[in-house]
Order: sequence, then C-alpha cells, then structure tokens
Amino acid sequence: MIVSRAPVRFSLGGGGTDLPSYSSVHGGFLVAAAIDKYIYVSANRRFYDTIRLAYSKTETVEHVDQIEHRIFREALRFTDIGSAIELTSVADVPPNSGLGSSSSFTVALLNALHTYKHEFVSSEQLAREACHIEMDVLKEPIGKQDQYIAAYGGVTAFHFNTDGSVDTERLPIRPEVLDELESNLLIFYSGVERQAAKVLSEQGKTIQQNTDGAVERMHRIKQLGRDTQQILLSGNIDAYGELLHEHWTNKRKLASNMTDSTIDEHYEAARKAGAIGGKLMGAGGGGFFMFYATPADRRRVHAALVGRGLRPLRFRFDSSGVRIVANVRQS
Repeated sequence: MIVSRAPVRFSLGGGGTDLPSYSSVHGGFLVAAAIDKYIYVSANRRFYDTIRLAYSKTETVEHVDQIEHRIFREALRFTDIGSAIELTSVADVPPNSGLGSSSSFTVALLNALHTYKHEFVSSEQLAREACHIEMDVLKEPIGKQDQYIAAYGGVTAFHFNTDGSVDTERLPIRPEVLDELESNLLIFYSGVERQAAKVLSEQGKTIQQNTDGAVERMHRIKQLGRDTQQILLSGNIDAYGELLHEHWTNKRKLASNMTDSTIDEHYEAARKAGAIGGKLMGAGGGGFFMFYATPADRRRVHAALVGRGLRPLRFRFDSSGVRIVANVRQS
C-alpha cells in the first residue's frame, strides 16, 4: 500500500496570470501558498488483473480505456500501468472550490503511480507531467499554478515564461511574518461549487480579445503579484489587505460569471464588518473566500460571515509539497 498526498493552495497575488492566453504572450508571475489541506491517493496491487478505482463513485474495469474518470485514465496511460491495481482518493476540501484540488489530485496520483513502479521523480517532473495531462491531453482551459504549488509547497513565487517553462522561487519569509499572515487571513466557504473551466474559458477569450481592457487588467494583476512578494518579504502585512481588495476589483471584471449578487453581498458584509480586503479564490463564481482583517476586527468579520451561513476553514501553511506518507510494500 502506497499513500501519496498533495496540498491544495491559496493564490496570494497575481492569480490568473498563469493562464496560457496571457502568459504565452506576456509572461506571468504570481505568489501562491500551499496549506495543510490535502488530496490523498492510495495505490495497492490488486489480486485480480482488473483495475479498481474508488472516489465519489467506484469503477472496476478490465482495461484502462474503459475508465470513466478522465484523470485516473490518462495518468494510468501515461505511466503505462494497465492492470492489477487498486486506486482510491479522498480529500480534505470539497471539489470545485477554488483551491486547485483537481491539480493537487493529479500530482498526488502521479506521485503514487511512480512510487508504485519504484521510480523516483522530482517535484518539477511531477508538476510538468500533471500540466501535460490536464492541459495537453485533457485540454482543460487552466494554467500551471495549481500543479506547481501542489508539487513544491511552501509560499512560492512562480514565473510563467512565454515559452511555457516555469521558474520557481521559494520565498524566504520570516516565521513571525507567516504567523501573522495566518492569523489575519479568514477563509470561508461560500457553499457554491462551480466548474472552473466555464469561468476560465470566458476569461481566456476576454484576454485574447482584450475586451474592456482585459490585458491591462492582467498586467495590473501581475504587478499585484510582485507587490505581494515585496509585502511578504518586508513584513508589512497590513498592506496586503488593500492589495487583496484591488486584486478583486480587477479580477471580477474579467468574466461575467466571476461573481453574482449573493457573492457581492457576502463580500460587502465582510468589508462593513472590518475586513480590509478579500477575494474569491481560484476561477471565481463560488468556492472559498479569502479575507484579510486585523486582530481588532477579526471577530466581527468572523461573526458577520457565519451569520450569513458561510463556513470557516482553519488552516496552516504547508512547507513540504507532495509527498509519500505511507509505503508498505507487499511481497
């Protein structure tokens, strides 16, 4: 039995500039943070020659081509495993929630499959292979942020180059600054699951057509990513709240389904209670909110959002990225 886990993430600044519609022309930059909420994938040799999968449903098939779950199917094809294996997955967070769980699943799965084959692979290789499966094979309209932060972990800056390569930079943030950031961020689940592909497809078209100055907005969001890096390195954490608010005001205009009246009401309620700034994480349209509030205002913001039916998420930052947490080999 092999158990692999990969963290989900918060996009702290510059999110969206990893989308190929932007990064392939202008280059992207963002800062992301892995957190202690994980996607787990276990792999075990099966007595029978069939393939058994257990996730939100169960599949038992004779051949890889018969697998319904697209990522399981393509990862098994990619690693050339075609029989006598059982794979299961569980998650700490709901799907379609803006935390990059689908890509974390892909990274955790590939890590389990390579380990199953006694192959050691680097974080960079796992991230690159996950991008290939999701973007090249399955044609998902996504970027590369989620795969890379799931593989590397930590609070990390990513440069998405126009040639498709990715440069990573683990930020040397002081421990007391990370502690303060953890304390001042409030994460709440909106209760709305949404398909990121629908939001990202429209966003990509908006950028390609430069509708309503979309490219200039993306340039500004990329600069906000660089500003986030400087804020974290300097330790001037309260400035991050205002940056979050500006990020959201730019991002929400990139797609018509990025927000709605209920999401806007939640956001304004948090601001009135004392949140300096906030945003929906991921593609938008639902999922998790991130708000920044000083200690003096934190309880009021928490009470206001709980009163509106939103569910809080407690977290800590993760520093390890993808890893094997159990490896009990059968003879």
